[in-house]
Amino acid sequence: MSNAPPNIAILQSHSLTMLVQRELERMVLAGELAAGEKLNELALAERLGVSRGPVREALRALAETGLVRLEKNRGVFVREISVAEADEIYELRATLDQMAGRKLAQTIRPEQLAELRAVIKRMQDAAIRDDHEGYHVANLRFHDALVEFAGNAKLLQMYRRLVNELSLFRRHTLAEPRRLRKSTLEHQKILALIAAGDAEGAGARLHEHAMASRERMHSFAATVAAPREVRLASNE
Repeated sequence: MSNAPPNIAILQSHSLTMLVQRELERMVLAGELAAGEKLNELALAERLGVSRGPVREALRALAETGLVRLEKNRGVFVREISVAEADEIYELRATLDQMAGRKLAQTIRPEQLAELRAVIKRMQDAAIRDDHEGYHVANLRFHDALVEFAGNAKLLQMYRRLVNELSLFRRHTLAEPRRLRKSTLEHQKILALIAAGDAEGAGARLHEHAMASRERMHSFAATVAAPREVRLASNE
């Protein structure tokens, strides 16, 4: 039993829960915990080398971020996002992106602009190397930073939940041949509009960018469904 003073013990517990949450989030986003999979607290605790308490708290927090769902009397499951739900999420995300772009174009500071340019440089380098994982990370950071720099905490909270829910779809849509370099150019145009203070232009470009991602998601879903439809037809 710990001899740490109460306040320190609470801090240690919260810090451990946060570490567990981050690792579980990584495992979900990396596909190590598959969509629809039922999560076992004890198994996860043993895997991470912690007690069940931090795992339980971390799973509750992940439910708030949209990565897992809690079902009464059934347990905890990794969320599955249907194409229809993803379609709705993309539409909402496009609206949030547009709002963030408008706000940021009117308030962006030099150091924020410099950080965004550095992120685009990382995207360029990853595209040259055909590094999809590196590009994915930089792409997420670019859009997250846009919303973060817009300065609306509620907007950022909502946006991050939507991004979590779309994470699996977004990896696939960015994996198309030559898509990385084209995507980098799109981000450069967005940042140029923001840097120029063009609020309407930046907002419109970001909305268009998100809706184009939605269309790529539909194209990907169609290519995945097509072979299954052919197999079903051949069995009829």
